[in-house]
Amino acid sequence: MHSEMQRIFDKVVARDPDQPEFQQACLEVLETLGPAIDAHPEYIPIVERLCEPERIIQFRVPWVDDGGGQHVNRGFRIQYNGAIGPYKGGLRFHPTVNQSVLKFLAFEQIFKNSLTGLPMGGGKGGSDFDPKGKSDSEVMRFCQSFMMELWRHIGHNLDVPAGDIGVGGREIGYLFGMYKKLRNDFEAGVLTGKGMSFGGSLIRPEATGYGLVYFAREMLATKGMSFEGATVSISGSGNVAQFACEKVLDLGGKPVTMSDSSGWIHDPAGIDREKLAWVMDLKNNRRGRISEYADHFDGVTYTKSQPDPSVNGLWSVKVDVALPCATQNELNAAEAQSLVDGGCSAVAEGANMPCTPEAVEVFQNNGLLFAPGKASNAGGVATSGLEMSQNSLRLNWSRQEVDEKLENIMVNIHKNAFETADRFGHPGNYVIGANIAGFLKIAEAMLAQGVL
Repeated sequence: MHSEMQRIFDKVVARDPDQPEFQQACLEVLETLGPAIDAHPEYIPIVERLCEPERIIQFRVPWVDDGGGQHVNRGFRIQYNGAIGPYKGGLRFHPTVNQSVLKFLAFEQIFKNSLTGLPMGGGKGGSDFDPKGKSDSEVMRFCQSFMMELWRHIGHNLDVPAGDIGVGGREIGYLFGMYKKLRNDFEAGVLTGKGMSFGGSLIRPEATGYGLVYFAREMLATKGMSFEGATVSISGSGNVAQFACEKVLDLGGKPVTMSDSSGWIHDPAGIDREKLAWVMDLKNNRRGRISEYADHFDGVTYTKSQPDPSVNGLWSVKVDVALPCATQNELNAAEAQSLVDGGCSAVAEGANMPCTPEAVEVFQNNGLLFAPGKASNAGGVATSGLEMSQNSLRLNWSRQEVDEKLENIMVNIHKNAFETADRFGHPGNYVIGANIAGFLKIAEAMLAQGVL
């Protein structure tokens, strides 16, 4: 690592010794910025400022369950960097949410938003509330309580939250309704991922999964490969995984795996459109477990999650392309080696930082194409930006228009990352290319605006 970057990272560790996820995200970026810092030493103070969020908001969220029981959760919003636009990033409702996790996500979001080319800064938020097993009424009461504090910190020109794990269209609707009531103002652009009936955008639910596959397609093309006839492993079974699966099918590939926190399924015959529709109903409407897939379809194996979270047999399946779409650090070095040994050619992150640093090293040392999430899963926030544009214009673009804009953004992100890696002496290294390309735009804006 560049000596100045090492100094800054050591300071991060000393300042936040109990935040491993945040440290990991900082390290992943800092260890790649050396070539950019050698070319632009004036950006060293910028890097140091980037490792500290502009603002962290924490608050309690009291709510009442259907039986009258009272509960309290923690709510957060990390407004990390607003140099190139209003803070933009999702809300995550999950028991694992804490300040370290959200700081890592917000830090990643800065670079991801920069890469889209849209005027959006980076932020993230959420709560340790678990929506699983809760009734619609309980989720509504929680969301309303959450927004009763958050509303004073957001706005369409200040901070625009969206969805993330545990926050889908249902939650965004409840959050928006309370925001509108508190503000006494229909400010459609304050939240993205809204329903179509009140300011949402076509393609937004599909965007992260579609964008992931568009990026992977461009990456494969650099080696003369494509999704046509390719076998693909996908982890997760939520929004990103579902629509990544759909787009893989569109491009002629065969998805064979999906998972949730309880375990994973392997369908050697392939998850076709009929089966995918069944999964979407299972997860989005019935809110069931992926194990039910194996009970419903023939020839499918289901494997329970192991007590050791670092063990996930899903990645032992021999495939051509792997798309981890579940959660951070789900794919470790041993599993990466399994993919290599099985003949995998490319890995593209659909989740945020799903591959451990050791796994990434295995991929790169063995010549696999590897796309970091800040580049390959930027389609979600890119389409959120397009939703903001439509809200400002008070119009809706057609499905085809939004999909074309999304595809163009992902093609341009790939081109930018690919060419930046080559320009700084690391051809084919998308991690370095994406990090430096995202950083340079932010650094230029921060330098121009003074020490703030």
